[in-house]
Amino acid sequence: MTRSLWKGPFSEQIKTLIQKSNKTSKKTTESSKIKIWSRRSVILPAFLNKELLIYNGKLFIPLKVSEEMIGHKYGEFASTRKKPIHKKKRK
Repeated sequence: MTRSLWKGPFSEQIKTLIQKSNKTSKKTTESSKIKIWSRRSVILPAFLNKELLIYNGKLFIPLKVSEEMIGHKYGEFASTRKKPIHKKKRK
């Protein structure tokens, strides 16, 4: 079941995130990127072409928001699973 239109997209602390993105738009250094812990929040058009850091439970994963990502959730782009490394057999 989808979220009703009259409620709008879910995003935790929308105002503070937009204010942070406007302040850091001039600075693009690693320390000035916006850190996001809420993986369930929807990516809004205000974050288009911004660089964000999304928390996956262990570390922050960098993400540059493109136009196709708007409407999706932040958690879709920061995997929490570690890919298995299979060892090769020695002869």
